[in-house]
Amino acid sequence: MTQPVSPPRDSTDKVPSAAEPPAWRAVLFRADVRTMSLLGVLAVLILIGGITKPDQFLDTRNLQLVLTQASVIGVVTVGMTFVIISGGIDLSVGAIVALASVWATTVATQEYGFGGILFTAVLVGLGCGLVNGVLIAYGGMVPFIATLAMLASARGLALQITDGRTQIVTVDGVLDLGERDSYVLGIPPLVLVFAAVTVIGWLVLNRTTFGRRSVAVGGNAEAARLAGIDVRRQRLYLYLLSGLCCGIAAFLLIVLAGSGQNTNGNLYELDAIAAAIIGGTLLTGGRGTIVGSVLGVLIFTTITNIFALNNLQSDVQQIAKGAIIVAAVLVQRRTASTT
Repeated sequence: MTQPVSPPRDSTDKVPSAAEPPAWRAVLFRADVRTMSLLGVLAVLILIGGITKPDQFLDTRNLQLVLTQASVIGVVTVGMTFVIISGGIDLSVGAIVALASVWATTVATQEYGFGGILFTAVLVGLGCGLVNGVLIAYGGMVPFIATLAMLASARGLALQITDGRTQIVTVDGVLDLGERDSYVLGIPPLVLVFAAVTVIGWLVLNRTTFGRRSVAVGGNAEAARLAGIDVRRQRLYLYLLSGLCCGIAAFLLIVLAGSGQNTNGNLYELDAIAAAIIGGTLLTGGRGTIVGSVLGVLIFTTITNIFALNNLQSDVQQIAKGAIIVAAVLVQRRTASTT
């Protein structure tokens, strides 16, 4: 009795292999490794601080100070992360924070109390973000040039408003937020705002259509357009989001400093970009994480605190930050070349 002969199998036919993991699992694995690496760096820094200055660094008030200082630049970094993921850049965030802080602390604004200061800071941030977004999305300007122009303009306007003077806040409701009596379970209100912005940013990026469109625009703008995404409108929204974060950060800075100055937000753009980069956000766009960016902020803030407690010069601190940025970019390039 003859046995049935099976038809020859085409060499191009692929048989699913149970040993081959799905692509999404590899992506999650890389993300987890990156997050764990950042947590490891942060743990090492905490260990160094605890060894060099145990009584000061591990003091509750100092840890609260570190988190409070991280809150202001952290809120800015959340907005910056969205912009970089979309393939853009925003060099004006520090200047926008300065402009929003001085505009919100003028005598006329303070007459409207707590709500007037908060509303003005947010409105100024949104206004600057709108100008950036329109110039870039609809004016066809390169993000680097458009935001550089905003940087110069906002700094100049902030100086004009203050005439080089510090504007002291006299509204009790604002000043009270910086007092220890306002802490919730030992957590400063500014840290709670930072945590809320972080959670909302994570949800928007990972659980909404807006987040998916932002990643798509950064990955391939033309493919995103062909897929039906209004690329120009998406970019406008992203710079509005960055401006909103700057407005919120300006209000936090007003609470922290109790004043508004035209020098506020100095080099915030560099700190925010650096934190996003070491957190895993690609400068070319298309990939990034809010969690990674926040960990980057905490790493830089902890470094600054350790250097200050050990009376080390600021130039050494800047060199250390630069080395970390270079190392992060090299790791990104190596990761990208192997994927």
